Amino acid sequence: MRVLTSVAELRAEPTDVVLLDVRWALGDPHGRERYLAGHLPGAVFVDLDAELSAPPSPAAGRHPLPSLQSLQSAARRWGLSAGSRVVAYDAGPGAAAARAWWLLRWAGLGDVTVLDGGLAAWTAAGGELEQGDVVPAPGTVVLTGGGMPVLDIDVAAALPAGGGVLLDARAGERYRGEVEPVDPRAGHVPGAVSAPTTEALTSEGTFGTAAVLSDHFARLGVRPGTPVGVYCGSGVFAAHEVAALAIAGVEAALWPGSWSQWSNDPDRPVATGP
Repeated sequence: MRVLTSVAELRAEPTDVVLLDVRWALGDPHGRERYLAGHLPGAVFVDLDAELSAPPSPAAGRHPLPSLQSLQSAARRWGLSAGSRVVAYDAGPGAAAARAWWLLRWAGLGDVTVLDGGLAAWTAAGGELEQGDVVPAPGTVVLTGGGMPVLDIDVAAALPAGGGVLLDARAGERYRGEVEPVDPRAGHVPGAVSAPTTEALTSEGTFGTAAVLSDHFARLGVRPGTPVGVYCGSGVFAAHEVAALAIAGVEAALWPGSWSQWSNDPDRPVATGP
């Protein structure tokens, strides 16, 4: 599975690449404004909360998966058609772009990648930015679904005891239960392994190599043939970790509801500490 496109590769690509600007950060509602102030030439803005998620609820979490129909409508607005080559990026650390990558792969598209290093890598290489909105001609893509493995809350809960590995992609202090800035309870799913997704990145904000990432996940208990699931706060940073695992040659399932779903159910046990 191809996951990444480098800045050098993008600059050499034909002009019919569909660029998706997924400018999003937890607690920051100004992604569109930042996009309008400067984005890669031709990039279309993607609203993670409105287009890459269904409405939030305590039962489903903060960023449930959108319906295939609503995602298809959004993808057509972005200009996607059959055979479109798609590259998604954000302003770092790549989680929002990975959410778009994962969703479109889940929806059945094959040629979707993340711009490695995102906006920072583009500008550092001398790439130009343009201002204002980009409104492409509507596309005709048909999404089919079933392209990526998904876990529900019960399968995720049973994974550690069943011989699998459940990775928690949040920051270590949230996993340990020392802080919880968003969700109703602090801690982690019993048996889950702390695996902050930022540890998959280099100091430049790009993904590690396949060899480096393979060693990293092996230290966390990921072995050939081991079932692997990933969660985070609400299924966004988990997509970034699924992408890192894919670079390492590991297929992992994403749990969309993640901690925002688990922590809203008082009957679910919570573990704390390392």
